[in-house]
Amino acid sequence: MTEATAFWVEAPGRGALRTEELTDPRAGEVVVRTLYSGISRGTEALVFRGEVPASERDRMRAPFQAGEFPGPVKYGYLNVGVVERGSPELEGRTVFTLFPHQSAFVVPESAVAVVPRGVPPRRAVLAGAVETAVNVLWDAAPLVGDRISVIGAGMIGGCVARLLAGIPGVDVVVVDQDPSKATVCEALGVQFATPDEAPSDRDLVIETSGSGEGLQLALQSAATEGEIIEASWFGDRAVSLALGGAFHSRRLTIRSSQVGMVAPRRRGTRTTADRLALALSLLGDPAFDSLVTGGSSWRELPALMAAIADGSSAGLCHTVDWRDSA
Repeated sequence: MTEATAFWVEAPGRGALRTEELTDPRAGEVVVRTLYSGISRGTEALVFRGEVPASERDRMRAPFQAGEFPGPVKYGYLNVGVVERGSPELEGRTVFTLFPHQSAFVVPESAVAVVPRGVPPRRAVLAGAVETAVNVLWDAAPLVGDRISVIGAGMIGGCVARLLAGIPGVDVVVVDQDPSKATVCEALGVQFATPDEAPSDRDLVIETSGSGEGLQLALQSAATEGEIIEASWFGDRAVSLALGGAFHSRRLTIRSSQVGMVAPRRRGTRTTADRLALALSLLGDPAFDSLVTGGSSWRELPALMAAIADGSSAGLCHTVDWRDSA
């Protein structure tokens, strides 16, 4: 037996580090030593605060989650590490795994995705966010020359915007109430606007802010017969919308997008493994580094997660450094 350190939400609003024993890998399994894990701020803050609705607890399970909502629960899905033991083809390779915050772990070989050479391990923690953005765009199906707004300049919104920027003729504007996000948008190669400056008559609006105000702004921004893709998750919070006025006369559509299943337009030809491999290949683009805005030691995880959950720790993707955890 060897030991590993893992972060657990002990109860809503309280986290702790636990020591866990690892069994030896069996045939077809690998031992991964974590280099970095990433915090998905929106979802993990909801989990930390205990806001996963009872009706969604099964659907919102992470692939390697331990425990149950609201806690104790070990949750997370952005992990980059090195294979210490496994098949010769994988030993020594840097891999991405949908595993919680833990210093080392044993998983089936099929659960790891090799990070392409040239993609730095710390940037690779964004694979889950880019994979979500890929699914959002498969759902949204943007066209050449579209006028598109992305509401919310968070980690998912930034990934969506960067992918949209590669479509010829597309006019992309990211809308966020924080003016400091303009610098990030410049690095991503897209325009920035505050809510007061948000353009109207948009062919497509992708909402990623996680706020009711953001979704209302998305409705106001859409052109006649425009489509709003709702990519946020609100947990157990109620959202009120003003659907009077021109909502019906302009024939607007609100459609959800969620990464748990491959988007219907690609479900017959792509697997989740295909989608993740695509996301990792897209991370060869150094512009994504602008979304990695903070980092700290694994030792700080309990206090850090509490600060992220209460809003006192701002930023986009925050990485957790496990390299000295051996």
